[in-house]
Amino acid sequence: MAEKLLRVALKEDRAPQESSSPVESHELCLAQQLEMDASWLPVYHLEPEHVDVIRAFVSSPEKDEERKLKFLTSIAVLFRAATYNSLCQGLDLFCQRYKLAENIKVLLEEEPRDQLHTAVWRSAMFAMTEMSFVEAVLEGKEIGLLQACFSGIFLLPPKEEMQDLKPFLYFTTMKGMDTMLVALVLNSPTSRVNEKMQSIFQMLLTFTTSERASVRERAVGRMRVLSFLLANYSSLKADPNEERHASCAEMQMPIIGQLLGHLLLLLSFKEEETGHLALDALCLLFQFKYQQHCATLTKENTQLQGDWETKTTSLRTSPSATHIIESFAEYLQPSERSDIVRVFIEAMTDSSTFDKEAARNVLDVVRGNPDLWLVDVPKITSCIHKTLGCIKSVPARQSVESLMVSMADKCPQEVVTTLLQVAPGGDSTALALWEAMFSVPQTVRNILKELLSQLWDLKSRLFCTHLEDYCLVRLAMLASRDLGDRAFAATYLDFRFLKEERPAMLSLVLRAIMTLSERDEMARKMKVILPDLMRVLLFGYKAATTKALLVFRTIMAQLERREASHIAVQMAEFLLPLLDDELSQLRESSISLFRDLMMMAVGNDKREMKNVVRLGLLPLFFRLSDQTQSVAKLKQDRRRAQEFLIQSLSYLKDAQASLREAAVRFIALQTLAEDREPSIRSLVAQTVIIILSSSREQPRPRWTLRALCCR
Repeated sequence: MAEKLLRVALKEDRAPQESSSPVESHELCLAQQLEMDASWLPVYHLEPEHVDVIRAFVSSPEKDEERKLKFLTSIAVLFRAATYNSLCQGLDLFCQRYKLAENIKVLLEEEPRDQLHTAVWRSAMFAMTEMSFVEAVLEGKEIGLLQACFSGIFLLPPKEEMQDLKPFLYFTTMKGMDTMLVALVLNSPTSRVNEKMQSIFQMLLTFTTSERASVRERAVGRMRVLSFLLANYSSLKADPNEERHASCAEMQMPIIGQLLGHLLLLLSFKEEETGHLALDALCLLFQFKYQQHCATLTKENTQLQGDWETKTTSLRTSPSATHIIESFAEYLQPSERSDIVRVFIEAMTDSSTFDKEAARNVLDVVRGNPDLWLVDVPKITSCIHKTLGCIKSVPARQSVESLMVSMADKCPQEVVTTLLQVAPGGDSTALALWEAMFSVPQTVRNILKELLSQLWDLKSRLFCTHLEDYCLVRLAMLASRDLGDRAFAATYLDFRFLKEERPAMLSLVLRAIMTLSERDEMARKMKVILPDLMRVLLFGYKAATTKALLVFRTIMAQLERREASHIAVQMAEFLLPLLDDELSQLRESSISLFRDLMMMAVGNDKREMKNVVRLGLLPLFFRLSDQTQSVAKLKQDRRRAQEFLIQSLSYLKDAQASLREAAVRFIALQTLAEDREPSIRSLVAQTVIIILSSSREQPRPRWTLRALCCR
């Protein structure tokens, strides 16, 4: 009767004030009276002092450390007595009326975060442990309480940095947290165990990415405790009111893939304790997954069910991430494998605290077996698109892009469909992924074929405009058809997609052409695009220009020398401004192509080529000192450099004024004699001495410009 009336009082307290009948008013007064003395609680007669301490603390504004500890201890004693003596009736209402969970949370949030001097944390978790034995008392409040516990305790300074820390207090505090977690899980109804463990694991995972070793170690230690519960739940569950307990086969844990991925990454951390805890947790999770697998076997295969200890020993003797992930692979669900892959992709970001090399090694394993690991293509593709923009490291980007290429080879249709869906038109990250896929011969053909069908109806968009998309469609049509040389040329001349002055489109189309032209047969067909390639240089887009030069060089190598001669002279003239470009890669490509073009001129074209080379002599000479080794290697060595300098003296007496002017500029180093860099002034002085001595002592050199140009 008393409990019923208190429920009426609680309901009335939350509802708007309304007129009530005399009978209801009487019942309400009685309920309020019962509430005032709390004697209605069945357990009150066993522990009246502790009930009074709780009620007094909640109502008092004074909350010093002594009162806090008495309050928390009283909660633990009261609930323990109620559970032991089966007197739990009404405790849920008592907790609700006095907001016990909320008051505990406030106490935890008020505790200092720089030291562990008191037993408040430990006492609070012991109180929560005892409260968990009473059904519905903590329902809906566990997550908030756990978050307060994790945030406060995990973020404490390392043990060695906390002044006057009592080791026993620290040990019992951490032990109290483990006891609390075990109780919260085991005292939950079987129907809620999956949900509760999932939530706790999710909270713990957020701390494993911390930059502080002590935070990671504390979080992984708790993950080990929960992993033990998961692997041994059926034997540990102690609820006599339930007829049966969930078996491993029935335990569904969607977070298991994320959990395994993070634990594998934690193995690589330098702190020894974290690595050991992570390995323990992995072995326990392996036991759980192996038991799940064995539960699905027929009776004829029951002999396999005793092998997990041998397999676990193998994990401990070779605790590398690659070995462990290979051991887990056959026991994981497709969604779990996909989640592991996503964790390792996200570990590549610049902000990640995990070891990038370890992550790359695991992704190498994934690429080695795409049929097993790259199952959920849309999910992994979306993850790569979301993550790639946060990866600046070249090796990390290459690893993730290679994974994308592996998926494109396996499932081109799904990759194209997903990327067109998740990326807005002109998205820079998506363009980088398209370019990566366009860099592999077999992949580019498959992807272009899919793009041809999906972009043709104009419902999807890769670039910002349909016109740009149409340029790619035209390229796809050329690449997918088996056209002869004449038909290919006629088809391209109808399209002329390289004439469009659009940077993103040009760069991507040229990337595809670069890859397609690796086939000699296709490169010979592409001679029709050479005039448009030269025009690309005029647009001034460095990325597109670099690719255009590489394509030009590939195509020219397939032409007969007489056919290539006149084109070589034209292109060499286009290259002159690029020989001294600020971008080293563009300088290298320009000089390399310039060198090849000089040797292609025949007949009357040699004279024109000689004039072009004269104009390029000066930048080529100065690039002998290029700090980019690949650029410097494309020129002559230092001995030849001195020969060029001596040779230039003869041009001071040349009949052509333009050549005399060029020679003067070439040797007019005295303008640098006052340079602020001592090394430059010294070099100038040495060079002048060489010039003067050479002009007096050396005869006219036998080197000729013709010889220089035609070497």
